Amino acid sequence: MTRVALAAPNASALDAGLEVAAEGGNAVDVAVAASVAAMSTEPGVVSLMGGAFVNVWLAGADPVVIDGNVEMPGRGLDASAFGHGVREVRTDYGGGVAIGAGHGSVANSGALQALSAARDRFGVVPWRRLVEPSARACREGYRIGAAAALYLGLVRESLFGDDPEAHALVTGADGGPLEPGETSLNLDLADILDLLAAQGVSLVTTGAVGHVLVDDMAANGGLVTQADLTAYAPVVRSPTMRTVGSWRIALNPPPSVGGPMLAVMLGELARHEHWTWSEVIEIQRRVLAYRLSVHDRSHDLEADGHALLEAVERYGLPGLPTSASTAHVSVVDEHGNACGITMSAGYGAGMVIPGTGILLNNALGEPELNGLGLHAVAPGTRLASNMAPTTGRSASGGALAVGSPGADRITTALMQVLGRGLLRGDDLQHSIDAPRLHVRFMADGSPRVEHEPSDDIAAAVQASGLPSHHYPGPHMYFGGVGAAVLGPDGLVAAGDARREAAIGVSP
Repeated sequence: MTRVALAAPNASALDAGLEVAAEGGNAVDVAVAASVAAMSTEPGVVSLMGGAFVNVWLAGADPVVIDGNVEMPGRGLDASAFGHGVREVRTDYGGGVAIGAGHGSVANSGALQALSAARDRFGVVPWRRLVEPSARACREGYRIGAAAALYLGLVRESLFGDDPEAHALVTGADGGPLEPGETSLNLDLADILDLLAAQGVSLVTTGAVGHVLVDDMAANGGLVTQADLTAYAPVVRSPTMRTVGSWRIALNPPPSVGGPMLAVMLGELARHEHWTWSEVIEIQRRVLAYRLSVHDRSHDLEADGHALLEAVERYGLPGLPTSASTAHVSVVDEHGNACGITMSAGYGAGMVIPGTGILLNNALGEPELNGLGLHAVAPGTRLASNMAPTTGRSASGGALAVGSPGADRITTALMQVLGRGLLRGDDLQHSIDAPRLHVRFMADGSPRVEHEPSDDIAAAVQASGLPSHHYPGPHMYFGGVGAAVLGPDGLVAAGDARREAAIGVSP
């Protein structure tokens, strides 16, 4: 048995992780098992056919990030295949979001490949045992969380109504919307997970599920080809390193967008020994304006990401030019190993791979990830990502894993939580529970400060002169941070009530 602290997005993911820890799994095994469970039991939020980043920092070793993000498909297709196959779905989610759905919105996925690579490189428990708890949850029933219920209540008909199999997965037993706390089944996916446990990820690439996916894409104007599935490979990258207080932290590197943005925000916040909300607003405004003008329209995310980091290191924040759905797992074990995994399937494409119970991603239909336009990058290009799983080590030997869902609020949520916890020394749970703000750039390019209730934040917003939107209470819009730490108090897990986190520490 290995003792671990685990922050997961739901009870099924928590149970899967703790079960693997009880069998001697390390932080990576536990995180992988919990992530497979999350992708299997959070319909409409995440999916096995999405993207993921795995941040691993083993005790006594250098940290690494395994990039399993989605990429542009379409290898071998004629130019006439691109630029269509996407339908617009307008939703009230997040204050009003227009998303692209349908077969043409599906990107080539890499989440399972990244998780498998992490287990092969760092894990000690067989792959089969990391998948089996998820199969059991889908067969015996899993609880629908409030975040999934809220989102599915808004899009069940408009997004999933065209595909009877997908619609059934997001519909309650009474024929209406799924309710928070309702128990749901996915028997087709349970059978697929049994095969995945036995065959490994080849099942979804060169195996039976991959063949069904390719045939369905070809028949319905999708872009994913067998050449895409065969060519995909996770990439092992060196993380972006920063010092925050007494901690050395490892962040998701370029071509991710989330990691570099978080690195800059934390670096600027660390310049202020006693930072204020006015400084948080100004840092977010400048960094996110840079993202809007450069990264969201980048043809080379890796080069632009490194250029951002170098410019801020040399000139500070004044040197910057001005111009959906995710889930996260954090694990630290008693030996000081840390692993954070953030995964995403976008807002969902609205359909399943026929007969499998696997909902598909809509990464090509997410406006914020496709600033250059629909199908505008070459097949094989990694798409932009906000995901920012983070690990860290303290000067005293502590270990940390932390991350959040929340689209472009991932970086701003983590900035504020780590700013409190690592710079001010606040309690981890208090840092997560505290009110947050986010500088949102509207369709016309103007900034607006959105925030939770706080007199101090309200005063800073008024002083900034920026327009604002005040949420009446803590809200899932501002992310769902999950963290695990090994420190002076031993193993501690902390989760975010904004997204009903499930946290636990091994006995």
